[in-house]
Amino acid sequence: MASVNYKPPAPNPFKEEFGVSKSINELISIVRSFCEARNWDQFHGPKDLAIGVITEASELLEHFRFLSDEQALALFNNPNSREEIEDELADVLFFLLRFSQRFDVDLDQVLIRKIEKSEKKYPVDKAKG
Repeated sequence: MASVNYKPPAPNPFKEEFGVSKSINELISIVRSFCEARNWDQFHGPKDLAIGVITEASELLEHFRFLSDEQALALFNNPNSREEIEDELADVLFFLLRFSQRFDVDLDQVLIRKIEKSEKKYPVDKAKG
């Protein structure tokens, strides 16, 4: 990867001090309330939510497509570009959380299960580097 002068943002002391970070279940509850207040269940079938995930992931990709690693990393030093990228990440997360909420998918459990499968498929001694 190209070396670039990317500087990660300073840690958010408010978040660290007061534990503002939300759990997955808290985020799912926020998404559920948001959608149910708008009566969006009718628009959020599995196909529709899967389309939402891929559409938002594609919008995330638009920021990086055709850029070198150095150019892509530089986007994070621009506050406007960074916010746009963060918004797209939030959109992807929204659809993942909504999908899991609507169809009773325990994201904690399925992620751990998938990592366990990947550990067997890609053992460190054969897949490192």
